Amino acid sequence: MADEEDDYMSDAFLNQIPEVRPGMPMLKRVKDAIKKEATIKEKNQQNRQKSYKEQERESREAVLQSSISNENKGFALLQKMGYKAGQGLGKEGAGRVEPIPLNIKTDRGGIGMEEAKKRKAKEELRHYRQKVRVQQQAEKQSLEDYRVRKRTERDERQTESDLRRSQRACEQLDSQKGITTPRDCWYWPEKEKEAEEEDDTEDEEEKDKEEVDEDEELTALDKLQFLTSYLRGVHFYCIWCGTTYNDEEDLDSNCPGDTAADHD
Repeated sequence: MADEEDDYMSDAFLNQIPEVRPGMPMLKRVKDAIKKEATIKEKNQQNRQKSYKEQERESREAVLQSSISNENKGFALLQKMGYKAGQGLGKEGAGRVEPIPLNIKTDRGGIGMEEAKKRKAKEELRHYRQKVRVQQQAEKQSLEDYRVRKRTERDERQTESDLRRSQRACEQLDSQKGITTPRDCWYWPEKEKEAEEEDDTEDEEEKDKEEVDEDEELTALDKLQFLTSYLRGVHFYCIWCGTTYNDEEDLDSNCPGDTAADHD
């Protein structure tokens, strides 16, 4: 064997062979290396951004905590006009002492968006309260209307009942005095009317219609007032007392009044 020929069994030749893990293809190793390099680069970029934000915040807080120096042009102009550090603004020093606080905007809304939201919320709240107030007033009015309607219906039923009592009392008292016909048809309880004959003349029909129209003009309350006045004046009788008095003087002295409310 010649001296120039390489010794394939020597350490020098073996060290020239790159380290390769068995069973791992070359393409997969390259992909893993590229992916690892991209991950490291992304982490480094995030760390740089985070550091920049923290540095910006710390720098801003440090500036806000420190007082304005004479190098500030605005502060220098104030000093030329007689302003002294720690003094309030204005001619008499009654104005603002501390600078206007800095409001850091962190969202993407435009200037005035927060005020617009507040105005909108106040307007919605005002409309809601107005709606609730109108609804409550409507419910209150509906309840009051219901009470008035029920009270009116109760009064009407009571008036009808008093009228029937008065008619029965009038018929009985008139009969005791020999009166055979009532002063008016409704002074006594209504009798069952006989069926009209087919050969009634048109004059009789018109007369009946006129009498019905006259009766319809008077309400139950009107009839009750007329009838109780008749009973008190002719028979000295009060339906709410249920008593026939001796004379007008006895009636005026012992009867509370000529209405149902006077007897409550």
